[in-house]
Amino acid sequence: MSRDHVQSTEPSVPGPTVPGRGRPDDRFAYGSAETPFLELLARGASAEAYEQPVLLARAEGLPAERIAALEQVRRLALRVRSDLEGRRRREAELSALFETAHDLAGLRDLDAVLRAIVQRARSLLGTDVAYLSLNDPARGDTYMRVTEGSVAARFQQLRLGMGEGLGGLVAQTARPYVTDDYFRDDRFEHTPSIDTGVRDEGLVAILGVPLMLGHTVIGVLFAADRRARVFEREQIALVGSFAALAAAAIDTANLLAETRSALADLERANEIIQDRSGVIERASEVHDRLAELVLRGGGVHDVAAAVSRVLDGTVEFTEAAAAPAQALEASRAEGHAVRHGRDWIAAVAAGDELLGALVLRGHPGLDPVDQRTLERAAMVTSLLLLARRSAAEAERRVRGELLDHLLDARDRDPRLLRERAARLHADLDATHVVLGARLEGAAADADEEEDARRRLWAAASHLAATRHGLASARDGGTVLLLPLDPGDTATDLARRTARHLGTAVHEPVTVGASAPVEHLTARPDTVAAAYAEARRCLDALRVLGRPGDGAAAEDFGFLGLLLAGERDITGFVDRTLGPVVAYDERRGTELLRTLDAYFACGMSPARTKDDLHVHVNTVAQRLERVGRLLGDDWQSPARALEIQLALRLHRFSAPADPSGPGRS
Repeated sequence: MSRDHVQSTEPSVPGPTVPGRGRPDDRFAYGSAETPFLELLARGASAEAYEQPVLLARAEGLPAERIAALEQVRRLALRVRSDLEGRRRREAELSALFETAHDLAGLRDLDAVLRAIVQRARSLLGTDVAYLSLNDPARGDTYMRVTEGSVAARFQQLRLGMGEGLGGLVAQTARPYVTDDYFRDDRFEHTPSIDTGVRDEGLVAILGVPLMLGHTVIGVLFAADRRARVFEREQIALVGSFAALAAAAIDTANLLAETRSALADLERANEIIQDRSGVIERASEVHDRLAELVLRGGGVHDVAAAVSRVLDGTVEFTEAAAAPAQALEASRAEGHAVRHGRDWIAAVAAGDELLGALVLRGHPGLDPVDQRTLERAAMVTSLLLLARRSAAEAERRVRGELLDHLLDARDRDPRLLRERAARLHADLDATHVVLGARLEGAAADADEEEDARRRLWAAASHLAATRHGLASARDGGTVLLLPLDPGDTATDLARRTARHLGTAVHEPVTVGASAPVEHLTARPDTVAAAYAEARRCLDALRVLGRPGDGAAAEDFGFLGLLLAGERDITGFVDRTLGPVVAYDERRGTELLRTLDAYFACGMSPARTKDDLHVHVNTVAQRLERVGRLLGDDWQSPARALEIQLALRLHRFSAPADPSGPGRS
């Protein structure tokens, strides 16, 4: 059979285009030769199965052209198979990358995501082992974080220094490295610890890809086999993609950790702010209360009460002597409240002078802001005390100046004096007593004596202010002008004043008082004369050995005339016989003449009636009237002596008016 005939008997089927060779000649029609290879492609047969159709054709003795056509189709089928496997592999890789990205998007546990990355890298590359290491900036090396397929404990605990081994070199250079046989590769620095770990694991071929955050290497992702292997470029790129996802996972986890930490810090800050807000509100409240107290002139105990309500405790003001000395001194030195047992002590000080302390009772757990509140209250207390002291000193000066004006000025205006006294809540038209006070204690030196005098003046000024009177320092002591209450006597007032001042200055204080005086602005010398009388009583007390006592002129009778430096005869006569003289002047009676005759006749009514030429009943009636005027004890020896002396002085100073018989 001719060649042309053979060609005509074969059906002409367009053959596939062979790349680089064009369409085959029509005389090599082999359409039916594609069928077995299509079946192999359809069922995904192995590459070895594609040899069977060619081998079978040769065994059957088919023409060479037929066998060549089968070879051509086999090669095309294998190429198609390779393309299909590549697509399937890329689809699997993309699916794994997608799943990893999905895991990353829902990141909850960083270790779980990293394990998934390592597992998928190992599965897709078909390696025996995959693992991931992270850099440790503090130690300057890299350590194993996740392993998959590893069986050697020493390998799982490896730490690689920068530049050591394949992983150390990747971490140092930020470039991927691959080796077909690790132990024969001299590009890496082999160290005993690393080589021992790799040998324990049995690894031969290793691929390492850096985990990058920006330009910084944070770790390495590895794929390794226990046999020699060549890693293709696509596999290296795939591991690089997984490494990028791992780096993103780590970065996301770090951001989440930082966010959680920031949120936790914000929550703690919010709690602190809320707590501080409450404390600040309390501090603001106590500030407002303290400001209100200062403006309305509150006292130290008002401050303590206000702070007690704010701090929910008991705050008391105590004198410096009553506070714990060591804690008080520590508070003054530090300028802060200090704890003393279960209490807190805040010194109330002005410079180096301790004025007292604020004590918070039974409150050991004191908040720092509340502590500052207590300290602020102590400062306000010291300011109030200083202000009160300044005000008291100013008032003492004003009261002293007014009293000095009453004692010394002769050409004063009564109206202006009354207005000045009214501003000090003093009434110069009321009945007053002038008192002279003097210290009796012996001073060690001049400074101590001056200090004692200042204390006496301060105590007298305080007493005068509380009694609506006046006080001034004078003649080495103090003079006071105090109102006399109804039913009170000058003697009682003098004794009370001596006790009060003595207690205040802790030394004996002697007080002499004048007789009650009225209308202080009526006569220029009223207060001065009363002060002179008070000083004579003071001198009499000292001469009689009665230091620390108080007495008035009426208590001495004629002894006052004998003991005093000046003789107040008119005053003595007036105090002793004044009521009788005044009665005779008003009624025109002769009680004074009868009284004189009664003593001249030896206090005998019978002899007195003969001397006066009146009936004895008249004498009895007149003496009864004298008793009502001078008191029931007028015939006692002491009173009788004073009355006789006063009668004699009255006769000398004012001769009796020779008048006729008087009326009883």
